[in-house]
Amino acid sequence: MSPLRCPACSMEGRRTFLRFGAASATLVSAGLFAPFAGAVALTKAQRDKMTPDDILQVMKDGNKRFRKGHRDRHDVLAQQRATAKGQYPAAVLLSCIDSRAPAETILDLGLGDIFNTRLAGNIVNDDVLGGMEFSCKLMGAKVVLVMGHTSCGAIKGAIDNAELGNLTGLLAKIKPAVQATTYTGERKASNYAFVDAVARKNVELATAEVRSRSAVLRELESSKAVKIAGAMYDLQTGAVDFFG
Repeated sequence: MSPLRCPACSMEGRRTFLRFGAASATLVSAGLFAPFAGAVALTKAQRDKMTPDDILQVMKDGNKRFRKGHRDRHDVLAQQRATAKGQYPAAVLLSCIDSRAPAETILDLGLGDIFNTRLAGNIVNDDVLGGMEFSCKLMGAKVVLVMGHTSCGAIKGAIDNAELGNLTGLLAKIKPAVQATTYTGERKASNYAFVDAVARKNVELATAEVRSRSAVLRELESSKAVKIAGAMYDLQTGAVDFFG
């Protein structure tokens, strides 16, 4: 049975219904099939029917499930087999390397759902932009999401002017966010409220940099084929705040 046929007609149909497999009107009811959603990988037909806003909503819904401890039962072996000969990710993420913030887990996604670049401090460079352009222009992804997180060690290092080998150059790319953050309290790495304010500003500057440095992505966003957005993950609450 094709995943695009009526998913409610049978148990087999439910197992083939992917949370990414419908437009926004269907996404509202897709939660009824969440326990069965992990058995199938995202197809090109399903991905192409979705808008960027649909895809962002899937991520938001996935994070809600994660926070409630109701994540889908992902059949990763079935997903591995289904994606072995091809992939049709709906989005490309730039997130931090922090071990506590794996995007697929906190957004309740499966194999083949997203491209995910992870760099300390979720910084933008030429290689990251090249990967984003590949993901969207050549592979059809419709969302570019830059996701930072609270209590970020890279942000703390940039605030403290830490120096260590190649890390020094990486932290230098975050310092503009430190300088651009408006904050009336103590501007130190020991002040976690300031750290989190800088982390959010860092995401805002990163999304702006994606637009300014990539004519390819800028054109795709102008034509509404792609949406560029930011997000912040809260380590304490498990919530992802989407913006931009």
